Amino acid sequence: MPFKGCPFCLTFAANQRVMSLIEELRWRGMIQDIMPGTEEQLTKEMTTAYIGFDPTADSLHIGSLVPILLLVHLQRAGHKPVALVGGATGMVGDPSGKSEERNLLSEETLRFNQEGVKKQLMQFLEFDPSKPNCAEMVNNYDWFKDMSFLSFIRDVGKHITVNYMMAKDSVKKRIGPRTYSGEGDTGMSFTEFSYQLVQGYDFYWLYKNKNCKLQMGGSDQWGNIVTGTELIRRKVGGEAYAFTCPLITKADGTKFGKTEQGNVWLDAQKTSPYQFYQFWLRASDPDAEKWIRIFTFLSLEEIELITNQHQKDPSQRVLQKRLAEEITAFVHGKDELEKATETTQKLFASETSFAESLSVEDLETMEGVIKSDFDKVKIDSGIDIVSFLAETNIFPSKGEARKTIQGGGVSINRKKVENVQMRIDESSLLHSKYILVQKGKKNYYLIKLA
Repeated sequence: MPFKGCPFCLTFAANQRVMSLIEELRWRGMIQDIMPGTEEQLTKEMTTAYIGFDPTADSLHIGSLVPILLLVHLQRAGHKPVALVGGATGMVGDPSGKSEERNLLSEETLRFNQEGVKKQLMQFLEFDPSKPNCAEMVNNYDWFKDMSFLSFIRDVGKHITVNYMMAKDSVKKRIGPRTYSGEGDTGMSFTEFSYQLVQGYDFYWLYKNKNCKLQMGGSDQWGNIVTGTELIRRKVGGEAYAFTCPLITKADGTKFGKTEQGNVWLDAQKTSPYQFYQFWLRASDPDAEKWIRIFTFLSLEEIELITNQHQKDPSQRVLQKRLAEEITAFVHGKDELEKATETTQKLFASETSFAESLSVEDLETMEGVIKSDFDKVKIDSGIDIVSFLAETNIFPSKGEARKTIQGGGVSINRKKVENVQMRIDESSLLHSKYILVQKGKKNYYLIKLA
């Protein structure tokens, strides 16, 4: 697959000549923990570094964007990125940051998910083998599939003490007083307890076979990553390095990457480019100010200029618009960005010009709009607006529909409904068979008469 890259990354190369990789990541807010000697190692020579990706779904979501961007920054700074897809570790389950045991997936499901994750990673990294720092993709199932349990506890387990493993936060948070219910013990299984050894061996294997000296990941992975550096030191006396990035949070305390519809995926079939664009466009001012550093390749000077411009008139949402443009183009490409912005402009056009501005093709292909059919006979004879909104399931009841209309929260073809007595008939139709309903500020419904 050809390297897509980011169409807005031209400023990065110039910026990178001035700053080291670690300096660049620091001002962006992408480093939390770092092992001594890491910066010196990256300054000294081209370094191979890896990040693991968990194939629990057939698509990555925006929570995976930070590790992806770390690998992109690494490669653009002249180092060699390795993306590890955890075919083996996906069978075990990582306890880091979790309060309960994760459901284990079948081999067939894992293989399907791995292929989806690989396809996405290849969009963002340069895999051209003619380049010395070309990206590589590995699957830890390849080195674990033929390893016996006895071999593992002899070659790996004997080098790491139980006391060392128990000291990790990911373990301490899960192990407490033993309780028993009819369904079994609470706490952590041996399977999850052993995860840090499995991940540690990944780092050792890559160090030995790929000369990989650096592992990166989220801050919740610090304990597992350090176990890998310790295993390398104890088994072969080697030096390995690590750093982590902070976990992304939202200023209002809600979970990053979640919407009313669920996860924001990188797969356009799961989250359309329009919906993806809208997620970033709706960011709060504090979040947008933080996220534009992390999720774009804009220089410090550009970001400060945009931020200052935004602060002069926050109502224009300059910061959010640029953030949404940059990250949508990076993930989905410039063509999809243009479609997303065009849809946004049409949906939020002025009330007087909106109906006339949309063609049949616009209505049929518009993204981010819930579409459904409605019986044309009911329109022919006319139907009151409250009944229409309830029968199309836009509202769960007539009472809620009436209340929202009275609060000014419903528009038909972008014209606000002022009267609960309004009737929907043929004069309400766009192109003789469509009605566009807006509920609140964000929810659009296209009703097609059938």
